[in-house]
Amino acid sequence: MDEEKPYLNGKLSLKEVAAHLDISVNHLSQMINEQLSKSFFDFVNEYRVKEVKKQLEELKYKEFTLLSIAHNSGFNSKSSFNSIFKKLTGFTPSEYISKI
Repeated sequence: MDEEKPYLNGKLSLKEVAAHLDISVNHLSQMINEQLSKSFFDFVNEYRVKEVKKQLEELKYKEFTLLSIAHNSGFNSKSSFNSIFKKLTGFTPSEYISKI
C-alpha cells in the first residue's frame, strides 16, 4: 500500500488487491478483519485520508481545490470524502485546513 499506492484508484476492490497478492479474496478479507480489526474499505480509506492530509500540507498542492485533492487521493464523491474524513480525523476537511 505504501509503495505502490493502489488506494489512489477510486475503484480499487478487494478482489484486485487479492489478485495482486495472489491470495483469495476471503483470505485477504479475513486477514484485514482479524489483524487490523477493520473492513477492507476502512483500511483503504485510512490511506486515502492520510494522502489528503499530506497533500494539504505540501505547498505544491496549494493551487488545487479540496475536491480535486480528494479525487486525486482515491475518493469518488464529495459526500463520501467529507464523511470519511470527519470520521477518521474528528474534523471536517475545512476545519482541518484552518488548523494547518
